[in-house]
Amino acid sequence: MTHKIEKKEIRKTIHQRIRRKLRGSEARPRLAVFRSVAHIYAQVIDDAAGRTLVSASSVDKSGKDVLSGPGGNVAAAKAIGKLVAERAREKGITKVVFDRGGYQYHGRVKALADAARAAGLEF
Repeated sequence: MTHKIEKKEIRKTIHQRIRRKLRGSEARPRLAVFRSVAHIYAQVIDDAAGRTLVSASSVDKSGKDVLSGPGGNVAAAKAIGKLVAERAREKGITKVVFDRGGYQYHGRVKALADAARAAGLEF
């Protein structure tokens, strides 16, 4: 009998492997990305303290205000990347470690990362 591994399990395994190597600190917090079919989420996390410092998503009210269409496309990812970078800079955060969350660095994840870099975050 064969065991079929689902995509979600594979992504979680990859994410665990990435997280073994990545740690967010107070000086350089972790920019974590999560994407669902309909939305995209980004958080800046200090792993040492276990706190979320900044977050933005296509679900929250201010995130919806910057979007012109649905939250699950590349345009939305660019808007959320820019928004999370602006919020991080307001809190004095300029350098982060990028955590792609087990997703391929392509499409919406890449668009969010590029927009965050363009808005002033270094990683």
